[in-house]
Amino acid sequence: MAGNRNRFTVLSLFKSVRATMLCLFALLIVVTMLIFLLISVDYTKKTVLENSTDYTSRLVRQVNRDIDSYIDYMENISSMIIQGGDVQKYLFRDMPKLDEQEAYSRIVTQFNTVVETRQDISNIAVVTPRRDYIINDGTDTLNENVDLQEVEWYKEALEGEGRILTSSHVQHVIRNNYKWVVTLSKGIKNPKTGENEAVFFIDLNYKLLKDLCENNSLATNSYVFIMDGSGKIIYHPKQQLLYNGLTRERTEEVLGFDHDGYFIAEGSGTDDGKLYTVSVSEKTGWRVVGVADISELMKNKKETESLYMLTAAILLCVAMLLAIFFATAITRPIKELKESMEEVEKGNFENTDVTVGPGSEIDSLGNSFNLMTARIRQLMVQNTYEQEEKRKSELKALRSQINPHFLYNTLDSIIWMAEGGKNKEVVRMTSALARLLRQSISNDNERIPLQKEVDYAGSYLTIQKMRYKDKLEYEIEVDEDIKKEEIINLILQPLVENAIYHGIKYKGSKGLIKIVGYGEDDKIILKVIDNGIGMDEAALKGIFDKSRESEGKNGVGVHNVQTRICLYYGAEYGLCFESVLGQGTTATITIPRNFRE
Repeated sequence: MAGNRNRFTVLSLFKSVRATMLCLFALLIVVTMLIFLLISVDYTKKTVLENSTDYTSRLVRQVNRDIDSYIDYMENISSMIIQGGDVQKYLFRDMPKLDEQEAYSRIVTQFNTVVETRQDISNIAVVTPRRDYIINDGTDTLNENVDLQEVEWYKEALEGEGRILTSSHVQHVIRNNYKWVVTLSKGIKNPKTGENEAVFFIDLNYKLLKDLCENNSLATNSYVFIMDGSGKIIYHPKQQLLYNGLTRERTEEVLGFDHDGYFIAEGSGTDDGKLYTVSVSEKTGWRVVGVADISELMKNKKETESLYMLTAAILLCVAMLLAIFFATAITRPIKELKESMEEVEKGNFENTDVTVGPGSEIDSLGNSFNLMTARIRQLMVQNTYEQEEKRKSELKALRSQINPHFLYNTLDSIIWMAEGGKNKEVVRMTSALARLLRQSISNDNERIPLQKEVDYAGSYLTIQKMRYKDKLEYEIEVDEDIKKEEIINLILQPLVENAIYHGIKYKGSKGLIKIVGYGEDDKIILKVIDNGIGMDEAALKGIFDKSRESEGKNGVGVHNVQTRICLYYGAEYGLCFESVLGQGTTATITIPRNFRE
């Protein structure tokens, strides 16, 4: 004990917990602020770059998705027109003359609708090598100075399979319609020859790409441009400067990306370089590139560092004030609790033991507190044992309350049949009664397999069927996969008894009782169904009223069964009843499957 009393601790440096807490708080705050400043200054540039990269990556990916959606729309239009049948039949003269005119009208109407409703579509047309064509609303014509076989995209579409997507270019195939566009073209097969003998093409307005890129500007000196898979510039805000060689882009580095990413192009002199963010379209192979000037991104670096210093100083002052406040607030209740420990030692408080150190207010507080917790533990163990025994007693008492009147009636029936000389019936009923009593008396277990509970109810029904002769029939349908599940005993027989005495007994014709059982997810559902006289709304609402049971106004043992199920499994399980007056009643038992107490 002397060794423990002289052991060095942080609290031994001070005679008060408050002074110890203030010194430790001050040390932690100062160290934390210093680390905060070092990390903030060193990683300001990295943080800004990461945020800028993330923002530009999301922006260029959005531009790429928008472009892909437009390309998808163009492909859908091309597939719809090519597969529609009218174009092929008209171009390859596979219909009567009158039908050709009707097909032509439908095609022109379709083309005109697309061009008028979509501002992003400049042209839509079909053209054959022999210069048969339909363009837009039918009024546009081919440029007579253009040899179609010299047009690269037209030649590739005619000779190849699938769609051909060009980079930006001036569309010169149509007379007096020279617009900057991106062209999507597909070959059209002649059904008779199986060869491409015409080309369908649709032009995406170049202004759309320009608007998509310019509307997603990154910063003042930043921009977005688009390249195709071969390195050709599809759109660039400084396109004229690029063509004249007055500026250049890092196209080779951009082409090196086959998936989304970024790189930093180092600058020279005072130039901090540029951040290139690349998004690659899996559909088109195009690369949408965002270019941001790093010096512009970092223009607030010094202001940010000054803000960090000012923030650290303010936080340091605030933290010290809070440390003083909380140290005082924490130690005050400890002192007050010390004065009230005599009441706690009497068992008026519950908590756990604490480890204390010498030389502080916690020392005497902890000693008293430990005496209290030892007392509480003893009381808790005793209380837990008593509560468990009480619960078991309640379950046994409830189980023993099952109505035994059917036994008296059964013995009366046996005497009556014996006096009448019905020996076979006497043997059969006596055997069923013996099985019933054997299962009831010999089974002391609180839980039994469902199969035994069903057999018990079956024995009871056998006796009742013999008593009521032709007035009662019964059926038992229980799934095999739940028969081995263990449940609390004597929950089916009271419901069967209830169905007989309150449903079938007063029925004018033959009654039927069905016992149905099946699994549903993690539950077992047991139903006792009868076609007896049923119940009205008032009787159904009062069925769990224990005070009415003695009056015979509700089910035999219903409250008993409900209480036992709720005690054992929990309040979310138990009985529910459905009944229609004059048609019958269904009692449903819901209990958990694979239950472990």
